[in-house]
Amino acid sequence: MPQRTRDDVFDTLSDRLAATFKNLRGKGRLSEADIDATTREIRIALLEADVALPVVRAFIKQVKERALGSEVSGALNPAQQIVKIVNEELIAILGGETRRVKFAKNGPTVIMLAGLQGAGKTTLAGKLGHWLKKQKHTPLLVACDLQRPNAVNQLQVVAERAGVAFYGPQPGNGVGDPVQVARDSIEYAKQKQYDVVVVDTAGRLGIDAELMQQAADIRAAVNPDEVLFVVDAMIGQDAVTTAQAFLDGVDFTGVVLSKLDGDARGGAALSVAHVTGRQIMFASNGEKVDDFDAFHPDRMASRILGMGDVLSLIEKAEQTFSQAEAEKIASKLQGGGKDFTLDDFLAQLEQVRKMGSISKLLGMLPGMGQIREQINNIDDKDVDRVGAIIKSMTPAERTDPKIINGSRRLRIAKGSGVQVGEVNNLVERFFEARKMMSAMASGKGIPGMPGIPGMGGGSKKSAKKAPVAKGKRKSGNPLKRAQEEAAAAERRALGAGHGPAQDGGAFGLGAGKGPADFELPKEFKDLL
Repeated sequence: MPQRTRDDVFDTLSDRLAATFKNLRGKGRLSEADIDATTREIRIALLEADVALPVVRAFIKQVKERALGSEVSGALNPAQQIVKIVNEELIAILGGETRRVKFAKNGPTVIMLAGLQGAGKTTLAGKLGHWLKKQKHTPLLVACDLQRPNAVNQLQVVAERAGVAFYGPQPGNGVGDPVQVARDSIEYAKQKQYDVVVVDTAGRLGIDAELMQQAADIRAAVNPDEVLFVVDAMIGQDAVTTAQAFLDGVDFTGVVLSKLDGDARGGAALSVAHVTGRQIMFASNGEKVDDFDAFHPDRMASRILGMGDVLSLIEKAEQTFSQAEAEKIASKLQGGGKDFTLDDFLAQLEQVRKMGSISKLLGMLPGMGQIREQINNIDDKDVDRVGAIIKSMTPAERTDPKIINGSRRLRIAKGSGVQVGEVNNLVERFFEARKMMSAMASGKGIPGMPGIPGMGGGSKKSAKKAPVAKGKRKSGNPLKRAQEEAAAAERRALGAGHGPAQDGGAFGLGAGKGPADFELPKEFKDLL
């Protein structure tokens, strides 16, 4: 089953907000009634997403005050200004700036995990350890959950999977002193020169005095630099109650959201930081050790509003693709791309797969939430099937696919367990993709996409036609002429610093159009 594109807990909220902002599109001026109707729809969307009522009230109050102020009434495009205000207020509610881990000056840095049973602390300990390892640290996972059956063994397995060290001197299952284990782990880390200690503590099915006291005792014993409260993003309103209880009983310095890939309504993420005053520091959205990263309020707000998360996409690409390999491929694509082989094509596909689910990556692009169903239908197994077909070819066939005749195609199909038609489609798609990428590498733009800002592809013929717009007749009606001049000034402002501006918006798609109105060229459709 294909993975979903975005954090599913925010899908419903994103759809409601998108529908609300769509009603504002094309309005040159917003009345107080328009603003009241918009904020009412936003309030309903937030409440349906299980956001805590005090948070909703504070959010709507801020948005409404700013919307009724001069920054909207004096804006050239009031609808866009409303979206901007909502985006900024979402960022504020989610914690403002990205909160980084505070590392100890004299190690080891101690990070304690706390939360209810079932919140995903043990799995998250492994993800955090893996993340710290990628940040050039040497973490040690410590098993202080000695109550839950097999919790110690589970953490050991998780540590091995993450490729980090494990400390669990007590067998658990009700045997051992978790406070002593936590205390001893610090000395062990110093001896073995681990610079970060991650302490996994016991949880309960509900908040109780015993849970709080044990967590408080462990905190007193190890004096952690960070206490992270792990909260299940799917529990909605209960997340706020639980977070407040842990804040009062143990205190914590930051929040980690687990299970962001669930199908609940996402209110926890929009409530915990605002109610407790402690920022969300990390988010977990999958089962793999790599499905974990620092939480960026601005990026999450952008994704909720359907604006994508291009920065995270770029970071994933930078972590996966080597500069040398990218330059090698670019040089092969120059001059017609004849040196670009099926081996190179397969290597690129495998690099993309390392970045994560194809549908999830596409979901990070702006506007893709509007075509979520199509993206959800993309199956990552298709990439595996392509790899199997290419690997069934001989080195000569991969280098020069033109030699693949009928008998060769039949052999390749049998070797990869597919139909001959799939081999034919792959070869045809490869030639089309090579042509497209070669055109992009040589600065000619994507075939079938003329005039897209920053993408090239505009022909000389179309370039000569462009100045004709300058001679457009102005209206004789003074009011209409003023509106036309204001619209023209707005287009010039939007185009400044972003390549040649085009009438209608940043995508060059014509007035009132956005990503959902964009038709992919045949070359891209075939690749999908």
